[in-house]
Amino acid sequence: MNRTAPEKRGETVETTRSWHGLSVEEVVSTLKASAAGLTTGEAERRLAQAGANELAARKKKSSWTLIVEQFRSFLLVILVVAAVVSGILAVMGEGDIWDPALILIIILFAAAFGFVQEYRSERALEALQRMAAPTALVKRDGVPKEIPARGVVPGDVVVLQVGDRIPADARIIEQMNLKTDEAPLTGESVAVEKTLEAIPEEAQVADRKSMVYAGTTVIYGRGEAMVTDTGMATEFGRIAGMLEAVERPPTPLQVSLDKAGRILGIACLGICAVVAGTGLAVGMFEGILGAFIWGVSLAVAAVPEALPAVVTIALAVGVQRMAKRHALVRYLPAVESLGCTTFICSDKTGTLTQNEMTVTQLYANGHLVEIDGAGYEPEGEYRVDGATIDPRQDAHVERLLVAGALCNDARLQNADGKWTIHGDPTEGALVVLAAKAGIDPERLESQYPRINEVPFSSERKRMTTLHKAPDGTIAYSKGAPELILDLCTCVHANDSEQGLPQSEKEQILGESQTMAASGLRVLGLADKALACGESAEIAEQGMVFLGLVGMIDPPRPEVRQAVEVCSRARINSVIITGDNELTAISVAEKLGLLDEHSVTLTGKQLDEISDKEFDGQVEQVRLYSRVSPAHKMRVVEALQKKGHVVAMTGDGVNDAPALKRADIGVAMGVTGTDVSKEASAMVLTDDNFASIVAAVEEGRRIFDNIKKFLMSLLASNSGEVLLMLIAFVVTTLMGKPAIPLVALQILWVNLVTDGPPALALAVDPAAPDVMRRPPRRSKAGVFSRPVTIFIAGIGLWTALVTFGVFIGALQSGRNLVEAQCLTFVTLVVVQLFHSFNCRSERMSLFTVGVFRNRWLLGGVASSFLLTLPLLYVPFLQGPFRTFALGLSDWGIVFLCGISVIVVAELGKLVARRVAQDNSRSLPLAVKSGS
Repeated sequence: MNRTAPEKRGETVETTRSWHGLSVEEVVSTLKASAAGLTTGEAERRLAQAGANELAARKKKSSWTLIVEQFRSFLLVILVVAAVVSGILAVMGEGDIWDPALILIIILFAAAFGFVQEYRSERALEALQRMAAPTALVKRDGVPKEIPARGVVPGDVVVLQVGDRIPADARIIEQMNLKTDEAPLTGESVAVEKTLEAIPEEAQVADRKSMVYAGTTVIYGRGEAMVTDTGMATEFGRIAGMLEAVERPPTPLQVSLDKAGRILGIACLGICAVVAGTGLAVGMFEGILGAFIWGVSLAVAAVPEALPAVVTIALAVGVQRMAKRHALVRYLPAVESLGCTTFICSDKTGTLTQNEMTVTQLYANGHLVEIDGAGYEPEGEYRVDGATIDPRQDAHVERLLVAGALCNDARLQNADGKWTIHGDPTEGALVVLAAKAGIDPERLESQYPRINEVPFSSERKRMTTLHKAPDGTIAYSKGAPELILDLCTCVHANDSEQGLPQSEKEQILGESQTMAASGLRVLGLADKALACGESAEIAEQGMVFLGLVGMIDPPRPEVRQAVEVCSRARINSVIITGDNELTAISVAEKLGLLDEHSVTLTGKQLDEISDKEFDGQVEQVRLYSRVSPAHKMRVVEALQKKGHVVAMTGDGVNDAPALKRADIGVAMGVTGTDVSKEASAMVLTDDNFASIVAAVEEGRRIFDNIKKFLMSLLASNSGEVLLMLIAFVVTTLMGKPAIPLVALQILWVNLVTDGPPALALAVDPAAPDVMRRPPRRSKAGVFSRPVTIFIAGIGLWTALVTFGVFIGALQSGRNLVEAQCLTFVTLVVVQLFHSFNCRSERMSLFTVGVFRNRWLLGGVASSFLLTLPLLYVPFLQGPFRTFALGLSDWGIVFLCGISVIVVAELGKLVARRVAQDNSRSLPLAVKSGS
């Protein structure tokens, strides 16, 4: 065995591949650690020496690399070549030195702008990855503490629970029926049972049952393990070191936009080539170089090469905004689906409710006991018929409280004066209940140590634990009342254990239903004294029924409003819960989720109906109760078959298939298992239904903003190309061929109008009606019919109004330079005004608000101010072919600029009228069967 122990505490432990062959004591000694875990200070020292627990990341692109990559654009390279050639000709006395100089300056501005885009995009995505980092539960300073998985170090003791993703390679030091899924590492499909015993050193990874490995998952039982290897030293790290980094594919939106950009680019390049070539033939340009530079300049202005970068920025910035609203998106493509969501299928507990369960009623020995207090504060009185009782003096109540406290994995903690629960809220309520009676759960655990257990699962719907007692072994069970009653043959009543006839079972079930109808979640509890050597499975036979506990988890106050927002947005809200039907109905009614047309189904009913019957009513179902994770999959598939886009929440291991199958899998960040988070597209950091609705709103806003940017960019670019085409045809027919803009003017227009104003639209505030309109169809692209008409119409108007200025100036006797300058400034101002039109393709600018986007105001102002020096600084007038405009000239320019808003407003008005007429005629069409 190749192993080197550190000589002093704090030194890095050299990697060993034979930890599985050591006993627990040898592992603890070798790692200079303790079963109680590391201290915070020691962990920090080891982290500094061993490095972060993460796989080696692909080498990041340096800032210089990003700068160089800005010149990969074919058109930009051609423009650089053109600038160099024209510079050589200028030095030889064949041209003006200003042309190449200013072209290079504009190129550098464009490259700098592209660099900022990519740099921001990379940093935004890195921030998202940091937020999405997995966590691990480790013992620090003797107390379980959740930390980022990258902070796990050799010697840490990791607490392993069902659903946890194991953060590092570790040697098991304690286990109770622990099983892990190691398929991602070994390909073994069967769960691997773990052991404390050392395994022969020559054993292969799949046979090292005393170890757990990074990237695998706990699927049964619980345990603790001491970390032996982290990061690239793990088994997963060794494999990762052999693989090359895989690029994440572009989002579907980026693919479609890239395709559209190529089509537009090819069309624009063709037009530019024809105009430049023909213009050269008829004498519009001074030589081949002049025609070449002009053609390339127009192509650079016309081709929307910035689309992918802007889309990435819009998505990344939008996702960061979602994170601030407690919705962490793990994959950017999910953003595109959010805006199309038609059904949100949500768990009840913690998502729709506050997830602070409080026991308010007990039923024991035929009596109903009321308990005061709310939340996790261990204070409250016990009352029977209004009179206060001491639960420690009532043998029935005390035995029930002990069972609830011991058949339990939750812990009650006081941090900075605030009581919190570490573990499941339902179990936490039982711990708090015992604490209110003066029972110390931790002391109770030391008196009755757990020696075995059968963990809770969604299929079993119960949990059983075995404890060593002074006079033998006791088993405790808790779970759904009907299931616990099925295990029982006796009941604890009148200070003795008596037979439990069917009639009394029915009476107890009736009491359970009464409690559930009042909105309580009800659990049954039982115990059994075991003979020596009896297993946990046998313990669940012939048990003694102790009583019922009823607890309430009140709805979150903000959820009702979120449900109303969903209703206005034509999004259907559905509850899917494992709770009792009556409890679930009570919560659903409080949230306004049920009406006279709503259908409710139980898991049993769902099993009994055929797929055809279910498909016929799935769109009307608003509540599923007593369901298993397998039912979630059926609901998702039935809704998707109907063409719906489904967001599905989940937190357990068995929820993973449904989360993956849903269009948007939503995992719970607080109570969710690592498996559910890994399978999801989005994680809620507060487990709140309202955060899903906020994410949908952000998803709609992001898609709207990408569309706004495209409307601004493409309308402007098409306007420039059409201007050149119209001017070329008309002036040629008139016998006086002329171009309305020179190359530098074209490049400048592209820089100031496709830059700050268009980008400001990518961060535009949400439209007032963003959550009052129906979801976007999932297959509907950005270029809908209204958007296409908007782009074409504004592009044509821009071309016509600027051409009118150009031809009008020439007809009024102005020379070509003055005509080109007026056209140039008019084009800039028209496109700047047009930026405001793009805030909505349907709503009036004055409804959306002129001043709501301060970034747009700043972008328009900065672009306009940057253009003024070209008109009034003498040494810039020559190369840009400009002159100082007078008041009458500015009057013409701004009148043309305002005209683009007037035309857009008229177009939007017509579009709204047509949409209203169509909506009015729809019921008639439906009635007539058309």
